[in-house]
Amino acid sequence: MRQAFGDPLFVRHGAGVTPTQRAMALWGPIGESLSRIRGALDEQTFLPGFAEVNFSLSMSDYVAGIVMPRLTTRFGKTAPGVRFHTVPNILLDAPALLEGNRVDYLIGVYVNETLPPSHIRSLSLWPVEYGCVMRRDHPLAATGKLTTRRFLNARHVDVSLAGQTQPSFDSFLASRGLKRNLVATVNHYTVACDMIRASDLIGLLPSDLCKRLAPKGELVSVRAPLEAPDRVISLFWHQRNETSPAHMWLREQLVEMFASPGLVASGNEGGRAKGKRVGRMSSR
Repeated sequence: MRQAFGDPLFVRHGAGVTPTQRAMALWGPIGESLSRIRGALDEQTFLPGFAEVNFSLSMSDYVAGIVMPRLTTRFGKTAPGVRFHTVPNILLDAPALLEGNRVDYLIGVYVNETLPPSHIRSLSLWPVEYGCVMRRDHPLAATGKLTTRRFLNARHVDVSLAGQTQPSFDSFLASRGLKRNLVATVNHYTVACDMIRASDLIGLLPSDLCKRLAPKGELVSVRAPLEAPDRVISLFWHQRNETSPAHMWLREQLVEMFASPGLVASGNEGGRAKGKRVGRMSSR
């Protein structure tokens, strides 16, 4: 700084030092910024009622429909300066979204055994129950037990957030030498439900969509004869945010609000959501 400003800035005075006129002139414009930096470095706690902070979360419309109403309702008054922004969950390689610092968190489903990089942390939140969703007066809704043959031959719609023409369930079927009649893929769960409501299409979708998106009972969920592998909604973040007080606070809130007790216990330590590694997220 002395070289940059061409001034000694501080000179000896008795047993200590005293600022020069140049240093005193500089303190006005930079003093407030230095104080903010010091406060950020010294911060040990997060006070949500006084904080001004933005969080970005990558989610599908299905997950956002569960998470966002509860978040905004819970913190609208107690943390008015905390703001949440959602980003579509559409990437095949979801960890890249975190590595590039484009979002703070991803909340989604993982379906394979490939582990993400070690610097990606995660916590399991809640399991997803899937069913064969169809309109209430669909011909298959009145047949009783849905057979494998009827299930595979029916006209299917599925959700592929990344735009894949072969969703993960079709890969599951192919591994067993089976194939269904998939006639359409869309990238929103709400669109899939609208299509099912207006046609003879069926879809293997989260069962709770029937109540959330068709509260008047237009849609029903029937047990599928071929069940997909278990799926769990998980929370993912980059290790750079591991010890940030604001991020630690948000993870604690998400765990408290959405985690199923049996899933997240091993990922909690000392009451804080620290996380464990799980499989890579699906494009769903």
